[in-house]
Amino acid sequence: MAVAVAERPQYRRRRFRKDTGRSFLFTFVMVVVLAAFLAPVLRSLAVSLRTPEQVGQIDSPQYPAVPRTFDYQGETYDLYTVSIDGVDRQLALTKPGRTQSQFIDPANLAAGPITWDGSWRTLARVWDFSPAFQNYVDVWNLIDYPRLLFNTLAIALIGMTGTVISCTLVAYGFARFRFPGRSLLFTLLVATIFLPYAVTVIPTYTIFVKLGWVGTWLPLLVPTFLANAFDVFLLRQYLMTIPREMDESAAIDGAGPVRTLISVIVPQAWPVIIAVAIFHFVYSWNDFFGPLIYLSTKPELQPLAVGLASFNGIHYRNPAYVQAGTIMTMLIPIALFLIFQRFFTRGIVITGVEK
Repeated sequence: MAVAVAERPQYRRRRFRKDTGRSFLFTFVMVVVLAAFLAPVLRSLAVSLRTPEQVGQIDSPQYPAVPRTFDYQGETYDLYTVSIDGVDRQLALTKPGRTQSQFIDPANLAAGPITWDGSWRTLARVWDFSPAFQNYVDVWNLIDYPRLLFNTLAIALIGMTGTVISCTLVAYGFARFRFPGRSLLFTLLVATIFLPYAVTVIPTYTIFVKLGWVGTWLPLLVPTFLANAFDVFLLRQYLMTIPREMDESAAIDGAGPVRTLISVIVPQAWPVIIAVAIFHFVYSWNDFFGPLIYLSTKPELQPLAVGLASFNGIHYRNPAYVQAGTIMTMLIPIALFLIFQRFFTRGIVITGVEK
């Protein structure tokens, strides 16, 4: 007993060190993965805040900045880092030269001009951190962002509503009702997921041309009210986890199929419904090909994806404008996911239960 009592603290210390090591390793790996995932976004954010002075400057820093200058005798001169006698000094270049240049020390004007042997092009320019938030204002005005934002929100919200309603009804039918050929019909429905979009785009476009819908939002909105296989599958898998006894209890109380769906099924299926809504909202928000082929002749009806592509083609020489428009377009889907993250994750996890 004495030996066991003496060894117990050592065992606890070893287990503590082992658990601490695992926790540190897991945290380190997750930080590295998160940094790699967010690196492109942070890069886009930094570029979007670049000043006009940085555009085309090879020696400009990665962060938004403006060249530091110094006014001397009515003239404005750029500051460079110059090494003199082994000491780096920030001097104003007054007379550039290929082999010899002349500088002024802003901190010691009494010293007069300083001659430095060497090419001034090899020197590093001095930059000051200065984010250009005006880029976002410029993009907002140049691209007519309010109009594009309204078009995108309208298409996404109407389509999301149609998808949720139609897919919920179809999934409810497959999950709760028994009818001949149910399994075969569901298999055929799921099989359409593997049908490439490129195969259906020409026949679908032909149908919409015959209907006279090209140049309107109808080709983008009407199909959302006819359900789709992916969202129906997610909803059905979730609905099958809800006990049938609840349906039977509602039927005993006199509730019909529609009342059971509204009062019993839907309140318990909010996680997967929110997941489906977010899926479609993000898909519609990022959809480029559909609006491009159906709204190419109607710029006033185009969403952000198409309008931003046209804007980027015009202002491709200014990457700050391009990235500013991209960041502005990303904000709403990211905020939506962060707000409903708990419901979204729960809906996806539970739909993975085998039924």
